[in-house]
Amino acid sequence: MTAGVIGVTGYAGSELLRILSRHPKITRISAASASAEGRNIEDIYPNFLSALSIKLTNAASVIEESDVVFSALPNGHAGALAKQAVEKSTPFIDLSADFRFGSDEETYKAWYGTPFLDAETHKKSVYGLVEVNRASIAALGKNRETEPVVIGNPGCYPTAISLSLFPALSRGLLSDGQIIADAASGISGGGRELLRAYHFCECADSFSPYKIGSHRHTPEISRNIYFMEKDPPQKQRPVIFTPHLSPMNRGILATVYAPLNKNEKLSLNHKAPRPPAREIEEQTERYRRLYASFYENDPFIRVLPQGALPATGRVRSSNYCDIAVNVSQDGETLILTSAIDNMVKGAAGQAVQNMNVIFGFNEKDGLPDAPAFF
Repeated sequence: MTAGVIGVTGYAGSELLRILSRHPKITRISAASASAEGRNIEDIYPNFLSALSIKLTNAASVIEESDVVFSALPNGHAGALAKQAVEKSTPFIDLSADFRFGSDEETYKAWYGTPFLDAETHKKSVYGLVEVNRASIAALGKNRETEPVVIGNPGCYPTAISLSLFPALSRGLLSDGQIIADAASGISGGGRELLRAYHFCECADSFSPYKIGSHRHTPEISRNIYFMEKDPPQKQRPVIFTPHLSPMNRGILATVYAPLNKNEKLSLNHKAPRPPAREIEEQTERYRRLYASFYENDPFIRVLPQGALPATGRVRSSNYCDIAVNVSQDGETLILTSAIDNMVKGAAGQAVQNMNVIFGFNEKDGLPDAPAFF
């Protein structure tokens, strides 16, 4: 089986090559780069020396000779490629934001500045957060000979935040109040293009927020929350999302504050904050067990034991999402923390996970079991 990757010279594209090169069902990789056509990938990424040698071609050639196509191009470039792949009945998995909003062109255009190229293709696309949409993705795969298969691979921040909230939302634990999410990403999340904010002297030994109230992942997070709700309201609930830049190469750590509904809240009636009471510890463990049961059939979700907390170093270079469940000391707010590798579960690994579901492979094929600890 031949896998095609368009846009391989970016970080996500190169990570796709690394993962696909060890996938047991992939016998050949075709790769394209507009800026490096004709060059060998190992000349651009020397880590592939003696491990992988591919002469880069163009997008049309990749689509023509591939059984599945991944696009790792910037936002706004996937529409035309998806249309070509659909015409050839080739599954298309897009790592940009172009197919993350289904048929909601208005929201996409408001945040990304361009309209859909082909609205019909968007209507038939599926959002590729496997743990939420596994059945829909698998159904697309079963009909891939006659129906278009277009997957919008989720963003890195929405992946970490949404997976931490999914059980609580689907089980109806939360009120309709505002959800707050703070998340920190490694520098690779900004891509490979040279920007001043990512210079060593600008970001080393420094930790800072950015794009407060204006990050493009905000509507994707809000949309996910709406569709994960047990009883979706008439409109999407308000979300405050603040991203931060962390001086590390890769990884995302998210902390989410979600208000419990009146039936879940504990009435402790303290006049001032107190250390967590026994009731808080029991409630936390109950929620932790709920999360563990909810995700027991999801191979890449690790609900941590009570008292353990996620860390980016423990999911490095893996497709895992680690989640910890806690309750505020007043018993009114669910505090969720999650960690992923932004280049794997937040990008390339999740794309390969989608491919595995589409073709009926083992979901873990090509994706290593144990993260690199250091």
